[in-house]
Order: sequence, then structure tokens, then C-alpha cells
Amino acid sequence: MPTLYLMRHAKSDWHSTAQSDFERPLNVRGGKDAIRMGQWFEAQGLRPQVLLASPAQRARQTMLAVVDILGVKEDEVVFNKDLYLAGRSTLVNVLRAVPGSAESVLLVAHNPGMDELVEWLALEPPPLSESGKLMTTAAIAIFSLSSEWASLKPGSASLQQLVRPRELS
Repeated sequence: MPTLYLMRHAKSDWHSTAQSDFERPLNVRGGKDAIRMGQWFEAQGLRPQVLLASPAQRARQTMLAVVDILGVKEDEVVFNKDLYLAGRSTLVNVLRAVPGSAESVLLVAHNPGMDELVEWLALEPPPLSESGKLMTTAAIAIFSLSSEWASLKPGSASLQQLVRPRELS
């Protein structure tokens, strides 16, 4: 069955001189966390087959940090404008459109949509962080799906792992 990696973008810089929310970049910690999570993917031997991300600067930088470490070319990433600040229903629709032949997908997007999607997919309530949050910045939720991409429905996936940068040693 397919594997889904849901990753929230890393911490952004609220004090940047970006002209808009869309253009807001990662801050220093966010840059380090994105690299750290890319290194985690590499250490686990994980190389998602389909790469989808919001084109917002902070999500773009997060995805590019990960794929750079994995040795994947930027042109293999699909930056889908529908993923910018997408809610659960939009995220589900994007995932349902993934080709049935795809064995694994990495999706990088934003909250609150990512929290909503994790809770919607999970067979059991996912664990919260020490601060009571679900998808902290740069967190990765790893799901094993019980059906094809086109058949995603509530509770149709088993949360295998939820990895947060602060919880890595």
C-alpha cells in the first residue's frame, strides 16, 4: 500500500521584509530544521516518489532543503498553487489526483490544513507535542494508506510515525 509523508513547512521569519505572506521566507531555525529533516529522510533511506509542495517561499525552501539532501533535482518537485494555505478538502483532492502507480508521496504545506488532514486520515488520534500541538513546524507525519490515492477517506490510513525536529536527538 502507498506511503504518505505529510510535512509542514519549517519555521518562517515573521520579521522579514517580505512584501506578502506568500513571500515570507524561513528564519534561521527554520532553515536548520528543514535541513535536519532532510537528513532524517536520508538516514532512514526514504526517497518519496512524488514531491508536492505549496509554492509559498517558506514551503518552497523547506522542500528544496529536503530534496537537495536527497539528491533530487528541483524540477522533480511539483509546486502546486492550490496548496498555498489549503484546507483539508483541497489537500485531499490534490492527493486523490496522484497517479495510482505512485508508491510514495511527500506533501509540504501549511497549517491549519495539515493538522486537519492528519486528524482526518488517522485511524487513531495522533500524538501531540509537549506543547500540545500536532504538526509543529517541519514536522513529518508518515502514513501507510489502506487504499489507493483516489480512494482516500476519513480514517483510511495508519499513522506510522510523527517526527518533529525538536524530538530528534
